[in-house]
Amino acid sequence: MDGNGLSIFQSKLVFAAAFSACAIACATPSGLAQKGMTMIAIEKMEVGKPPAEFDFARTGQGGPGQWIVVTDPTASGGRAIEQSSIDRTDYRFPLAIYKPISVTNAEITVRFKPVAGNVDQAGGIVMRLIDSNNYYVVRANALEDNVRFYRVVKGKREQLEGTNLKVSPDQWHTLGLKAEDERFTVTFNGKQLFTATDRTFGIAGKVALWTKSDSVTRFDRIEITPLQ
Repeated sequence: MDGNGLSIFQSKLVFAAAFSACAIACATPSGLAQKGMTMIAIEKMEVGKPPAEFDFARTGQGGPGQWIVVTDPTASGGRAIEQSSIDRTDYRFPLAIYKPISVTNAEITVRFKPVAGNVDQAGGIVMRLIDSNNYYVVRANALEDNVRFYRVVKGKREQLEGTNLKVSPDQWHTLGLKAEDERFTVTFNGKQLFTATDRTFGIAGKVALWTKSDSVTRFDRIEITPLQ
């Protein structure tokens, strides 16, 4: 084979190797995780009705939550999911559980707006929910100006980590929770707040929205990204 022929042959080998490398990279778990992201389509839900594809439960005492789709021009798609019950029972945590997905490791973000509440003005994300009494939750509270991460075991809360910061009422905030095996990372308005470790719930569970007591809270842009 002459010099030109060898050069062409080597070029073909380099191209084939590059193509194979790209194919392998595109098939990595991180690529699949990005493709697997779910954004709940609140803008397509019917106003005045409970949000589609959710079940509803409550941890603690008091009446059930009242979850409804409302019009909100400040929401991303003009609609939001609102917990509107004003039952003032203190140890009362309404849940809206998203039925289609169960995950172990995932990154979940949600926009929430504390609208009203005399006892609390809180909104949160639940993950690895086994039932209404067993799960992890991160929540932000506009009356207390803090963010807290809890595990709930047999209906009892135990704080794992937390920090104090301004949580403005009647404004949208972004809350995030990433679970990677026993490691959890919490973000608020796009900034990392803290990490925590815990091994209580290490299996797949549901994702849910969470409020406390008489909190009237709206939720928007719920994104669930499974991690491999």
